[in-house]
Amino acid sequence: MFEVLEPLARKAGELAMSHFGNLRRGSVSHKGPLDLVTEADRAVEALIITGLRAAFPEDGILGEEGGMVSGSSGRIWVIDPIDGTINFVRGGRQWAVSIGLWRDGQPVAGILHAPALGLSLTGGADHAPALNGKPLAPLSAYLPDRASVGVGLGRAVPSGDRIEMLRFLTEEVGTMIRCCNASSIALLEIATGEVDGHVGYGESTWDVMAVWPILTALGAVSTLDWSRTSLDAKLRFVIGKPELVDACRSLAAAPPGQGGSTVHAGAGLR
Repeated sequence: MFEVLEPLARKAGELAMSHFGNLRRGSVSHKGPLDLVTEADRAVEALIITGLRAAFPEDGILGEEGGMVSGSSGRIWVIDPIDGTINFVRGGRQWAVSIGLWRDGQPVAGILHAPALGLSLTGGADHAPALNGKPLAPLSAYLPDRASVGVGLGRAVPSGDRIEMLRFLTEEVGTMIRCCNASSIALLEIATGEVDGHVGYGESTWDVMAVWPILTALGAVSTLDWSRTSLDAKLRFVIGKPELVDACRSLAAAPPGQGGSTVHAGAGLR
């Protein structure tokens, strides 16, 4: 599998880099407030879909920019061609090509390629986690006196809840917070030890699908029950070191009516 995924992700990264810092006028459009899409996003997604269809013709595919392919295998590739588009547009380096595999109701493998940072993260249930080809050690012990947590502040979650989340983390948990505006990079920072966990408010499945199984293989736990989560849902979760997740577990409880879509995972793809 990774003999296909690694060169495909590198090729996708090269295409994205050819646009990076060189976006022509009119190549950026809006899907919503502070939610951008570029011609690079669409081109990279098309390249990845073509590669996956050639290698895995029986698998389904779900892409952030609308790419959808039906499959018969029960496996679905979930793609974010450029996660962190707003960083990409503004010239920031915190963005990545994200390709994750969903099987039997769970994220099982993924690759995250961040070409501007020179980082490639791979792994999953049947593939040892590695960064740039070097094996990653399990997550280190949680040290409250130097705790740091990434946060995602999506507009799908009410602003009052987002503000309360930041207050709870800084006052109740007593942790530093980081927000890099790219969920996949924020999760990668758990794998590299830069943060202890991540609180996600409003991310989509394609934002996290690639890195999630890698973190699980490294010893991370989470509040999210993937077997009850739709692939088109907006997510509310905590993932990271067990002690940190326990301290933040109440943040993952969504009020009635805010739990995401009612469409079953993979609907329309099989």
